[in-house]
Amino acid sequence: MKIYTKTGDKGETGLIGGKRVSKADPRIIAYGAVDELNSSIGLAVSFLRPRKEFSDLVDVLVQVQNDLFIVGSDLADPSFPKAANNTTPRADEKMASALEPVIDRFELELEPITFFILPGGSVEASLLHQARGVARRAETAIVSLSKSQTINPAIVVYLNRLSDLIFVAARLANKRLGVPDIAWRK
Repeated sequence: MKIYTKTGDKGETGLIGGKRVSKADPRIIAYGAVDELNSSIGLAVSFLRPRKEFSDLVDVLVQVQNDLFIVGSDLADPSFPKAANNTTPRADEKMASALEPVIDRFELELEPITFFILPGGSVEASLLHQARGVARRAETAIVSLSKSQTINPAIVVYLNRLSDLIFVAARLANKRLGVPDIAWRK
């Protein structure tokens, strides 16, 4: 099978279930942002993976990447709460709940925050901060979509919790590398 189909050459794409929509449709923008987030996390993982001190973080982030495929599929199927052909995986509350103990565990390694933190420090942390920014953009695209179309509300909760996880992961990367967080100065 060829990667190109030529069906999108006129600015439209197909949703799960067969409906054709503009590539400028808010639904396409939302799941495109999720795809960009997944790629951003993948880039961060490629820098974290070679270092043994990040094996636990890599495992978590790879699971997140798998979760984001579910989120993207869920967004690509406009028939929520049903699923087209009953095959579309759907996000659920358990996905966000699963992130919370991970956030808590990682925070145990960190000093409490007493100042606003600028994105940066190590390359690894900087890539995670960048991914966090993409997560926030994906979340806002999804919330915007939810104002005009029906979506699975578990997706918004998941993206909100995920940006928290990525923020903590960025701080953790700096901590494990002995790089201090950068304080915002007024």
